[in-house]
Parts: sequence; C-alpha cells; structure tokens
Amino acid sequence: MAFGTQDDSDEVMNEINMTPLVDVMLVLLIIFIITVPVMKHAVNIDLPRASNQVQETKPETIRLSVDAAGAYYWNEAPVAEADLAQQLSAAAVKQPQPELHIRGDKAVRYERVALVMASAQQAGLRKIGFITEPTR
Repeated sequence: MAFGTQDDSDEVMNEINMTPLVDVMLVLLIIFIITVPVMKHAVNIDLPRASNQVQETKPETIRLSVDAAGAYYWNEAPVAEADLAQQLSAAAVKQPQPELHIRGDKAVRYERVALVMASAQQAGLRKIGFITEPTR
C-alpha cells in the first residue's frame, strides 16, 4: 500500500487551466449571437419622404421700354416720367429685389436711357440689364 509514500505529484500547480474558461466564453458568444437578432424591438413604419431642397424665390423682372419718341413703358404699360421714379423706388424695396431690363429703341436719344439708369440707381436697384436684338 502506498499510502505513506510521496511522489512529485504533491507540488503546487503554477498554471491556470484555460480550457474551462474558453468553453464558457464560446458558450456565451453563441448565446449572444442567437439573442441579438431577437432583441430587435423596432416597429416597422413607412415614414413619408421629404426633400430638403431650398426653394428659391426668383425675383420678378421689370421690363422698362423707351420708344423712339422717348415715352416710357413699365411692363408694356405706359408710365409718365414723373411717376417713373416713384415706381422704381417701390420696386427697390421689394425682397428679393427685382431685375430691371431696359429696352431702348435705336432711334431714341441716349439721354432718355441714361435718365432711366440714373433714376434706377438713385432708387436703389442693383440689377440693371439691357435687352438688345442680335444681328443676323
């Protein structure tokens, strides 16, 4: 009987047995892989689609014509020279500020067109353009 004999087996183990730890971690990993899709608590809703594009309001265009006789037309409606400065001032305070397109007859004196340009500048209009017909 070898009850009293001592072998080298009584020495203290200095290493941790990793096999049970790895087994527990693999079981936990499998449990999490299975339960994560089940934990999805979202309600399926069809949400409305909205666009986030900025809607720009385009400014109106004022067509100011000067005929060969020197008469003024505000969007094809005759206007007196005395009322022209008042209408230009009223257009200058609008937001967004309208564009002024000047159409001058080729037979009109440049003085009449220059007078309109000066009145528009004094009224505060910043966008002034000229309309011409292209040559053929």
